[in-house]
Amino acid sequence: MKEFTSNMEAIQYCITNKYFSLAHLYSDEKPLDMHIHDCYEIYYSISGGKQFLIDNRFYTIEPGDIFFINQYESHHLTQIDARIHERIVLSIHPDYLSRISSKITDLSHCFTHRNADYPHKFHLDSDLGKRFIYLIHKIAEAEGFGTDLTERSALTELMVFLNKFFDESCHRKYKEAVTTNHAQVDDILSYINQHISEDLTLEMLSEYFYLSGSYLCRIFKSTTGTTINKYITARRITIAKALLNEGHSVTETCEKCGFNDYSNFLKSFTKAVGISPKKYARFNS
Repeated sequence: MKEFTSNMEAIQYCITNKYFSLAHLYSDEKPLDMHIHDCYEIYYSISGGKQFLIDNRFYTIEPGDIFFINQYESHHLTQIDARIHERIVLSIHPDYLSRISSKITDLSHCFTHRNADYPHKFHLDSDLGKRFIYLIHKIAEAEGFGTDLTERSALTELMVFLNKFFDESCHRKYKEAVTTNHAQVDDILSYINQHISEDLTLEMLSEYFYLSGSYLCRIFKSTTGTTINKYITARRITIAKALLNEGHSVTETCEKCGFNDYSNFLKSFTKAVGISPKKYARFNS
């Protein structure tokens, strides 16, 4: 399988082909802004990094950390500096993972059955990390006769391994305190997510937290790596995708996720997802 050096290209390949893709990334690719995409993501850190913002939770990144992110969760890699930041990102289309699952083995379990109390982040020790890298290499280095079957069987083996690890970790009640460099931003994120379906403006947030608008914007951007408006929009689109998948109408979805202006909802959703809400609902019904 081709090993992409651009995460954007890897995601596009995965979505277009309804398959899976593999990206091996370093510090030379600019991290994406707060984003969501119609595929599962497994993010494995080789060299460590700074922070990961997933929905309203912050995570520090250490070597060996692995993240499971589903298609409804907005996420953003923050505060990456000029150092080498080596990571492997595996994007998998939900339809493909469903096809290779069996009646008794759901390979999407690690993306769809995470209890709200559990984090997106887990840690592979040295032996488990070597096992992960071995299977990644098996996928990437498949060539010659039966290349397609080799990479597919290796992915299946990898997903069985990761789901076993995920299940065992959850049964051990693994938890980690989510950290952030700014307690005020924790409170702001919490407030935004509790009131995401309501009208949220910078003026309202500024008044509620007794902070000037410029100061609020500055601490939010420096801590999360994204702006307040971009974060709110990403969270609302995440909710909109889930509502459309549940069968809600486009108009109803627009109201429930906080987009009171339909034209703004249409423009924002289409820009983020690539297709209109109506087409997304039809393709995912």
